[in-house]
Amino acid sequence: MTEPVAAKISATDAVKIAVEHVSKTFRGGTREVPALSDVSLTVGDGEFVCLVGPSGCGKSTLLNLIAGLEFPDTGQVSVDGQRVTGPGRDRMVMFQEAALFPWRNVIGNVLFGLELKPNLDAAARRETAEFYLRMVGLESFRDAFVHELSGGMKQRVALARALAPNPRVLLMDEPFGALDALTREQLYQDLQRIWQERRKTIVFVTHNVREAVCLGDRVLVFSPHPGRVREEFRIDLPRPRDLNGVDLARRAGEITQALKAHLANPDAA
Repeated sequence: MTEPVAAKISATDAVKIAVEHVSKTFRGGTREVPALSDVSLTVGDGEFVCLVGPSGCGKSTLLNLIAGLEFPDTGQVSVDGQRVTGPGRDRMVMFQEAALFPWRNVIGNVLFGLELKPNLDAAARRETAEFYLRMVGLESFRDAFVHELSGGMKQRVALARALAPNPRVLLMDEPFGALDALTREQLYQDLQRIWQERRKTIVFVTHNVREAVCLGDRVLVFSPHPGRVREEFRIDLPRPRDLNGVDLARRAGEITQALKAHLANPDAA
């Protein structure tokens, strides 16, 4: 078996996330399912990194390890030089489902994470929530309830809720996968704009190679069973990126070919 790739940032960049020789196996009864094998990577401060690969290659597992929702069998994960030992407010997770509270209105959902910050009074929390609602374009829906929102609007609320506590790291697990194509394209533009304004460190899991090229500074390609980083691609296209742009399509084609090659020969270099 060939060695996996150790995906690293440029030597001049500050390391925000470090994953060092991480392996993870899930066990149930007599069955063992290896999810990750000897994964090493770094993510720079303010970098946008996308993880792509087939179902079951451990992308979401790696995201959960960074979030502190799971723990590695071997190796370690650290953020800002501190070993991850559990969930923390420095890392916020955004899932495919918006997971909003139906009994709260839009601004009430965004306020939820801010209520855990005792240094903010009620007025400051509301001002912060309204700032992020404006950022995602939903200020006029602040008093609406979840059942009154479209799928894309729900994900915008979820994004505002994740950003409002000012986390150091935003972890996104296929957040746009359930949306229609036109809504996704609009959210790609919105997320690029917000990232350029706020420069949060983002790790983004997706099956969609074009989505990864549209959003990421780097795209890491995983091979399956168990997941290993097989290749990394640096995306130097100017922003904002158009999902249907010719250069973007060309880069996505290159990555798709690499992904297919690793699917056909998961142990090959």
